[in-house]
Amino acid sequence: MRSLTASFMAALALAPFGQVQALQLNDQLDLQITPMLLSDYRNSGISQTLGDPALQLDVMLAHASGLYAGVWTSTVEFGHDWEQGDDYGTRQEVDYYAGYYWQISDTIGLDAMYNKYSYPGESQFNGVDVYLTLDAYGFFIGGKHSHATDESSASYFAGYRTLLPLDIGLELKVENVDYKDEVFFNQDWTRGQEDYNNWSLGLQREMFGVNWGASYVDTDLSKDECMSFAGYDDLCGATLVFSASQTF
Repeated sequence: MRSLTASFMAALALAPFGQVQALQLNDQLDLQITPMLLSDYRNSGISQTLGDPALQLDVMLAHASGLYAGVWTSTVEFGHDWEQGDDYGTRQEVDYYAGYYWQISDTIGLDAMYNKYSYPGESQFNGVDVYLTLDAYGFFIGGKHSHATDESSASYFAGYRTLLPLDIGLELKVENVDYKDEVFFNQDWTRGQEDYNNWSLGLQREMFGVNWGASYVDTDLSKDECMSFAGYDDLCGATLVFSASQTF
């Protein structure tokens, strides 16, 4: 359930923010290995680590045709073992993805990606995401359909990326996530809603061979709605997420 910014499309879109390094296997194939450290792992605005830091790794094989495939993993912390009913739940998310990026022109691209995510020890959370994203002249718009064991959801997002002076990358993004069922409730569970909005503003700059990032992330969920969905009331509010990554 990772954010789309970890996908191939985003890697290309962020290329102007700093040279993306890769291991060239031959004239047609590149291998990209990207470790990342974050102060919080937020997916669609909601923390997946109880607000704690996360360590992530992305290994992607990209073909000159635009085809790509890879494996992505992150530490997670849900605070409870929902399968066994104790405090020893999953500590890892593992995603397997494949897609195609069509470079229509120098300024227009279309990305389609299939992503299968899994949680060792909490298999009831496993599922599939299907992304479609169009980016043009710095703007991007897209959607995602997700299907897990006992639920499905759809999200629609839009944003803008540009390069500011001093080689600082800027990304603005807004997203609506719809679970097609009432899953966010008020304090006494008398009123529920199916969807919520989240947004982010991020800056990125490469220094000393490392891509440094800082993002402001927030949602429109109340503390009670966050508690009813995530089990905690402080995982959906405004926060600053700092990151450091390097692509080999």
